[in-house]
Amino acid sequence: MQTSKFFRLEDFIAGWIGGASSVVVGHPLDTVKTRLQAGKGYQNTLDCVLSIYRKESVAGFFKGMSFPLATITIYNSVVFGFYSNTQRLISKYRYGDERHPCGMLDQTVASMLTGLMSVGLGAPVELVKIRLQMQTQPVLAANLQLAGNTATGASIPLRSIDIPGQRVYRGPIHCISSILQTEGLQGLYRGAGAMILRDVPGYTLYFIPYEIFSNLLKRDGMSSLHPGSIWLAGGLAGSISWVTATPADVVKSRMQADEQLPRKYKGIVHCIMHSYRTEGLQVFFRGASVNAIRGFPMSATMFLAYELSLKFFRNI
Repeated sequence: MQTSKFFRLEDFIAGWIGGASSVVVGHPLDTVKTRLQAGKGYQNTLDCVLSIYRKESVAGFFKGMSFPLATITIYNSVVFGFYSNTQRLISKYRYGDERHPCGMLDQTVASMLTGLMSVGLGAPVELVKIRLQMQTQPVLAANLQLAGNTATGASIPLRSIDIPGQRVYRGPIHCISSILQTEGLQGLYRGAGAMILRDVPGYTLYFIPYEIFSNLLKRDGMSSLHPGSIWLAGGLAGSISWVTATPADVVKSRMQADEQLPRKYKGIVHCIMHSYRTEGLQVFFRGASVNAIRGFPMSATMFLAYELSLKFFRNI
């Protein structure tokens, strides 16, 4: 199943299947991670989990999943297809044979290019997902004021307004439409700069550890990995990637959740400095434990479904 000598379609199809599997497995913890990083009022991970369950039941953990399920599957399809085909192109032009195994430097270049490319597709998807996940959070005082409530007509700043059940967006399509109307096309790419800082090194620390662990777990004389080894290598790679990406992920999540006008954060540097001054260095590692726990099953499922699907299609 391939469209040309160098471009192979099965990589994209296998990536789509892997992406769908990983979304279902990882979305509940992704919701917890987003609430911890961009929300208010949670003491720790367990408190966040219990709070979501008490206020929103089990359905709260799957809030906003329909959009990632429809889009991240395509996103992962493009990511894995791009990464695999980029490796073949590098092998073709460096060694004269697309089947020549890529070295560590080749894989690093392919991973970084994949991370850079992924932002163009992933930034709008992540922004909509985060906006939907954050809908039950209090409306923060930094972005709201009541005017004309004093004798002098001065504004009274609010600390927060918590309106139970408040829904700004009716769903993913309404969310996209609202952002385009109020912020324009650039609104969908808010936080894209922070996402580049997260995904370029993030994908390098995703694919490279997977290749390393795969080689370590491969039995002598075996050309393919056992499914259990694929699962373990993928899970370890995912945990490493997500934990190291947490600081940039915190900045990205805060900027994308910042929807009220005027903006709380003027840009990446302002977001970093403001978060550090108000909450300390530890704020950049908020959700790291969730990322480590969530990253393992998500990536293990992703790589296992990808590799098994790829093997199936190539044997057709």
